[in-house]
Amino acid sequence: MPVQLLKIIKGKSETPLPSYLQKEDLKHLQEGFDHTNKYFQGIVTLSYPLTKLGDGTDFFKVVLQDLDNSCSRINSINILIYGKMAEDCAKVIRHGDTFVVAGFKLAKSPTAREDGRHGCHLEVSEEAGSAIYIYTIPRTTAASETASVSVAPKYVYTPLNHLKDGTIVNLYGVVKFFKPPYVSKGTDYCSVVTLVDPTNVKLTCTLFNGNLDSLPKIYKVGDIVRFHRIKIREYNGQMQGITSAGFASLTFDGTVGAPVVPRTSSKVYTFMDEEQKTIEELRVWAASNLSISGPAAKLSGVQPMLFFDLTCQLVGKAKVDGSSFLLKVWDGTKCPYPTWKVPVEAKDLEGEKVLLHQLRNLTVDILVYDNHVQLAKSLKIGSFLRIYSIHTKQASADDEGVSHIEFHLHGGTCYGRGIGVLPESNPDVKELKAFLESVDLADCENMESMSSMELEGTFNNVTDLESHLQRCQQLSVTVLTDHQDLNNIELKTILNSMAPQQYRIRAKLRTYKPQKLYQSIKLHCSKCNSLREVPDGDDFDFILQGSGVTAPNPELHNTSWYDSVMWTTQDQKQRKIAIHFVKHDEMLQQPEDTLLMIEGGTLKEVWKLTRRFKCIIPVRSTEDDLELLDLSAPFLLQGNIKYYGCKQCSTPKPIKSLSSIAAEQRPSWEPTEIAQVLGIEPLQYVFIMKFTLVDGTGALNAYLFDYEKFFQIPASEILTNDFLQQKMQMTMNTLCPPGRKLGQLAIILKGGWEVKGSFNLYCTCKVLEFNLCMGKTQNREMQESVRRVPVNLF
Repeated sequence: MPVQLLKIIKGKSETPLPSYLQKEDLKHLQEGFDHTNKYFQGIVTLSYPLTKLGDGTDFFKVVLQDLDNSCSRINSINILIYGKMAEDCAKVIRHGDTFVVAGFKLAKSPTAREDGRHGCHLEVSEEAGSAIYIYTIPRTTAASETASVSVAPKYVYTPLNHLKDGTIVNLYGVVKFFKPPYVSKGTDYCSVVTLVDPTNVKLTCTLFNGNLDSLPKIYKVGDIVRFHRIKIREYNGQMQGITSAGFASLTFDGTVGAPVVPRTSSKVYTFMDEEQKTIEELRVWAASNLSISGPAAKLSGVQPMLFFDLTCQLVGKAKVDGSSFLLKVWDGTKCPYPTWKVPVEAKDLEGEKVLLHQLRNLTVDILVYDNHVQLAKSLKIGSFLRIYSIHTKQASADDEGVSHIEFHLHGGTCYGRGIGVLPESNPDVKELKAFLESVDLADCENMESMSSMELEGTFNNVTDLESHLQRCQQLSVTVLTDHQDLNNIELKTILNSMAPQQYRIRAKLRTYKPQKLYQSIKLHCSKCNSLREVPDGDDFDFILQGSGVTAPNPELHNTSWYDSVMWTTQDQKQRKIAIHFVKHDEMLQQPEDTLLMIEGGTLKEVWKLTRRFKCIIPVRSTEDDLELLDLSAPFLLQGNIKYYGCKQCSTPKPIKSLSSIAAEQRPSWEPTEIAQVLGIEPLQYVFIMKFTLVDGTGALNAYLFDYEKFFQIPASEILTNDFLQQKMQMTMNTLCPPGRKLGQLAIILKGGWEVKGSFNLYCTCKVLEFNLCMGKTQNREMQESVRRVPVNLF
């Protein structure tokens, strides 16, 4: 049989390999050598789907790793299998199987530079007299199949100070820092973990997987991890680890004396007796050499302006808006401060109503933002969580009788922000469950209610403002363009009025936020009403680097609607770059009218192209078509402007959809039209600012939100235009001069302002006109000057 499954009995093959076969090392697989009667053995780390070639021949590709040379720079090789052997292998092979191939043909690999594997590949077919022997991983088989088992391979573990660029290794490490899994810029989940070991070398690993459960189950600093088949690369002089094909992990509690029980979702893994000794040694080393934080904080011990980790149980959840989500949690203790209760409709709140009522004096509301929302939505009521880097804030009491604490999990992953779901077998969960069961809920209901406050409140940072603005935008707004019929109203009167109302006010600008004006630019989706930060250039550059790993597919070049050119760079990396020029009437257009698509380019190269060509779309190759990069990257660049799409509302279509625009009589290549045919919901650049206004009778926060122009400055251009940034700063210095006393400047707001909630104003006019009237001063010119600054809003 060309393909044979072999049994292993007591460490030896029940059916030995033919005696004439001799094992060949990976390093000896070179062209020009005689490989007759030789076999190569490796572990299956990757297999591709079974396909058919143009002549109908079955084709199957497997990647084998040579465990005898696991620390070498190149330790894997491609195996190309043809004909019936391809079909037979595809039926039985699994990752982790030991794979032996004999009677192979050695040929130069055309993909070695791109995939980082051996410079040659092995070609196998029944016609060539090849043979394949597979020692499979143990599994349950049908009665008609032959049950097979495998010998646990002897793994070699590399100390962190012996890592080399380009190698795929196995290693142990102690967790010094980690970010809980979060949704990456693509469709995968991502986790970041920094490891150390007794060599005092640090390794940061970025791990991706489409299955959340396949990422390491790390719960705290000090946990110990074992990584198999992690790829090492050097970046900016530092070694980094990234997931490679066949990556697997085990995680262990790092507490000295704790049971050595691995955490993993894999049903098949190896763990040798000698590895338990490795775990114990790392625990002892970490206890004396690593700064490990104590137990997570309790709600009874929180203070304002604190960042802390909380182990708790989820009892309720609700959607608040497009970029924030509410989690109601408890840990059996009572917060010593009045807490903010996030206002949501009762029908929107998930959870057992009776329990929520019983625990109303013990639960706290945690508002989570941005990238944490998707995971928060998927959490099951009753699950046990560890929420990392919660921020407690004491709300401003300028206009309130009672101060209160708010709990926020801000967007992003800095400082390890995130949410982890703990299994009930976790020691901390067992302790928490026992404590929660001891709480007398009847006593809780009789507690004096905390002075919690339901308000749309005064905000201390832009993150809160963003989510709050989105809620308020859902209210109906009357647009007014002329307000001469409205008299100036004192702020005290507005403070005592019911919302919504419309007013004309005269007040002084005490302060504005953000002080760094570039931070006022956000990206807004008008469909789902979500807000996101404008990505910086480093994010885009990283995505371009990642897409450049896959070489352009020549089969997709030079179609009916675009011409293609491809070349290889002359640097050490020898990148392949492809540019596709979209045609019109089968003719290339002038550069200023041309849309082009680029594969494999760097950020610097892309920006160079934007100076000459009308539009640039970064793409990558698949088997059948070009496709857009991840929507964390711009789907289009035009001049200095990057156009982004909403991940939640977009359904990207194949790039060939652009051919419909190319076929138009006069293609305009407008961003909105390009977004429409590509299935992208475009994000709009917006300004968001907060003005704090006073008039001697009270203080109000005025929130300004604008799609197009703010102070006659386009939001989409200000980030890349120094002149516009200076112009905006000068305008704000005029409205709120630095160093000038508050009494020297007054602002008449001759626009429609509408109260939304307790103490906030939102402009509802098309054009707002500020009259800047200087107060009493010794400077006569200043006394007489009156300037008008038009402001487009909403």
